[in-house]
Amino acid sequence: MTEAMRGRRKRAVTGLKRGLILDAARAVFERDGLDGASLRAIAAEAGYTPAALYFHFDSKEALYAEVLGQSLDALKASVDAGVTGAASPAGRFAAAALAFFDFYATHPRDLDLGFYLFRGGMRPHGLGRDRDKALNEALEAALWPILEAAEAMGADEATARLLMADTFAHAVGVLLMMHTQRIRMFGLAPRALMERYVETELMKLTSPDGRGNPLLEGKGRVRGRPLDTEAKTSPPSRLRGLLKIEPSS
Repeated sequence: MTEAMRGRRKRAVTGLKRGLILDAARAVFERDGLDGASLRAIAAEAGYTPAALYFHFDSKEALYAEVLGQSLDALKASVDAGVTGAASPAGRFAAAALAFFDFYATHPRDLDLGFYLFRGGMRPHGLGRDRDKALNEALEAALWPILEAAEAMGADEATARLLMADTFAHAVGVLLMMHTQRIRMFGLAPRALMERYVETELMKLTSPDGRGNPLLEGKGRVRGRPLDTEAKTSPPSRLRGLLKIEPSS
């Protein structure tokens, strides 16, 4: 076996071990939360000794940051895939906002992971200044297409950043109501609420007659219709379903 082959084999084995440890860590975090988890419990879940675990990660916070980082990478990939093919700024804004919502709608445990909700309740948490900074940057990278689309539609940087934060806040609020089933009291579909928000923001970003918004431009008169009360998650193309398009007279 050549030196290069041995190096590749060693990297593959290390990667496999790290993957097993991260899978075990996620299971323990979901069961016990960050506060209740320990490296000893994670090592036992992975089938390793605590000493072997320390070779890869020096603390449970480092493990949590790695697990959360993987989740945020998956979120960004989902948003990027949703934006692909959207030819206009308005289309990219809608696609990015709805892809963000859809990711967490279909991966509720990732939402819990991002807000440290596993047995910890809603309270501030941190993993250390450097880790927190890196994770915040990863989250912002996933949301960045929203800001870029808003700027492309004419918003200044401050307004675009505000809209990015507002989209995040609105999506998370609806998602929390969805996953706790509090949304049922209103008899509305969570996805429809998010679609309504996106449509409202697009209307604000474009002129009253819809110029510059491909969802509206050249499509005739736009009239809102009642929100869908069917409680299910739908594909991004449903945004148009919130509008009743009629030929201009």
